[in-house]
Amino acid sequence: MYTFIEYFIKNINIVSQFYTLQSPLFNINRRYELSPNIELFYNNCFLNNFFFYVCAHFTTNNIMNYKVSDIQLLTKEIIKDIYLPVSKFAHKGNHGLGMLIAGSRYMPGAALLSAKAALRSGLGKLMVYAPDTVLDKVSLFVPEAILLGDPNPNCFSTYPHEIYHCNALAVGPGLGKDPATVTGLFELLKNIPYPIVIDADAINILAEHKNWLDSIPKNSIITPHAGEFDRLAGKSQNRFERLQKAHSFAQYYQIIVVMKGHYTTLVLPTGELFMNTTGNQGMATAGSGDVLTGILLGLLAKGYNPENTSKLGVYLHGLSGDFALEKQSHESLIASDIIENIGKAFTEAVLKVF
Repeated sequence: MYTFIEYFIKNINIVSQFYTLQSPLFNINRRYELSPNIELFYNNCFLNNFFFYVCAHFTTNNIMNYKVSDIQLLTKEIIKDIYLPVSKFAHKGNHGLGMLIAGSRYMPGAALLSAKAALRSGLGKLMVYAPDTVLDKVSLFVPEAILLGDPNPNCFSTYPHEIYHCNALAVGPGLGKDPATVTGLFELLKNIPYPIVIDADAINILAEHKNWLDSIPKNSIITPHAGEFDRLAGKSQNRFERLQKAHSFAQYYQIIVVMKGHYTTLVLPTGELFMNTTGNQGMATAGSGDVLTGILLGLLAKGYNPENTSKLGVYLHGLSGDFALEKQSHESLIASDIIENIGKAFTEAVLKVF
């Protein structure tokens, strides 16, 4: 019987060196070919007892639904092949128009964080659609954004027709679950003609109206953390049962599931899984997910397809958080620190390779 650690490592494609893996718990003492990136990832996982936890829950009986090539590490080598260089003759019209639907009277900060992150991720223009109680703050702290006001002064209640002129849209951060917001989200899903990013309260509303899931545009990106996904797909006993559900969920609804957490995992509509190799525990802080939503919106509007948007976005988000630790600690890191390091993450991840 193979444990998941054996299954995972035996199917890594990039090889360069031999390393010995030992586990007294499962009597594993074999030699495998691993790249330096894989070694680094293995060491991090080992120190956090990650693989011991995996082995305790994944055996041959419940991994056979995955193809040999399904699970891959999201590394710099993959990212550099995704990156779209900026032309010297580019203008803002080339870089896309994105719309962010976020924020409510008591959660305006979510809209601010997502908006700033989107603008730092390369899109040409950003529209923020929100109630006036949110736009008052956006106008002060994100002057680059175009503001569109919802008729309801306190919450999102109806979608704007400007969605048809945008290249991408993200909805959910700080949205709340007011009855008017619930109705507005349903109308948006019925009318949006392209893939979108769905996060936070938009996911929570869908969890309470599961019959709406079929209305999500194909190849959209949803970004739940463990609790949000459990509300959406049912309670799981551990993260690996949750991952199996996400695997089925993504294929059934033909959407991309970004399972946020330590080693954030992307599940594609094809069934492929990509495990991120950037990020740290300091990013487990309020607003971090709002920043990811903004990054994804920026990349999607700029012209990346949904699959590459999710790969590049998750990688950059984690790397930005890693760079934030140069000045912060795991305890002091906040979401705004992640935004401040997006530029450095771009430089390190992709710009240096050209």
